[in-house]
Amino acid sequence: MAHKLDTLTVNLSSAPHQRAFTTTTSPVVLFSVLDHYLRRDDPQTKVIGAILGVRSSDGTEVEIRNAFPLIYTDDKVDREHYRSMYELHQRVNPEEIILGWYTAGTQLTASCTPIHTFFAEDVAPFQPIHVTVDTEALFKTSDMGLRAYASAPVGFSNKPGDCLFLSVPCEVKYLDAERSGLDMLSSAKSNENRTASLISDMDHLEIAIAKLQEMLERISKYVDSVVDGSVEPNNAIGRYIMDTVSVVPKIDSTAFEKMFNSHLQDLLMVVYLANMTRTQLAVAERLQLLVAN
Repeated sequence: MAHKLDTLTVNLSSAPHQRAFTTTTSPVVLFSVLDHYLRRDDPQTKVIGAILGVRSSDGTEVEIRNAFPLIYTDDKVDREHYRSMYELHQRVNPEEIILGWYTAGTQLTASCTPIHTFFAEDVAPFQPIHVTVDTEALFKTSDMGLRAYASAPVGFSNKPGDCLFLSVPCEVKYLDAERSGLDMLSSAKSNENRTASLISDMDHLEIAIAKLQEMLERISKYVDSVVDGSVEPNNAIGRYIMDTVSVVPKIDSTAFEKMFNSHLQDLLMVVYLANMTRTQLAVAERLQLLVAN
């Protein structure tokens, strides 16, 4: 059954045959999928591939960590290529298993039962996850175009094609290290040549302090607005602010400034030693070239 992405809003928790679950996707997966789509052949309007990751012991949480492209023709996957790619991936990341498959393109529909049935053999007893990335929505709207689906049988038939694709919660989750890379990539959108250069540790520190100061000013402005009655108070925001303030250690401003300067000097020393090491390596490399010649 083919349904538009915006009309398929059935919750998986209504399916009695399977426990409801949520999915999280790494930014690496999105980059891999988009790279596969941009490198496609001209006649192709969409691409497919396998998604890998880990699943919790009770099956309620799924983390999609990786993906690799597949070769397919007329809704048939090249099994030999698929097995070879999976075996190579297992050598690098043995803890990651097949979770399902992805589709990237424009005007996607959550329906392709032959391919879905193909992946059902590797994810049993769980249902394979079908992730769709609508590239038109990604490039032209603020929506990332990321959706996730699982299948449920329709009626009493056991035929592979008699199923309905049900939407499941899916969000992009990243680590602190990935956040730094994403921030650097997003900074390239303001440049005409769409490039971004690496920044130093001191620049990172300056940016972090500026962001912290901006957030503190925003919170202070919100609290003042609530106190004078111009903004209606929000209990959830108030609890978040209270939890944040409660973990801030009570320390004298002079002691804090002294501690901050001490850490700053340590950082400067590390930067100085790193630059000195880099210079020594460059000199040693040039001397080796001179001796060799």
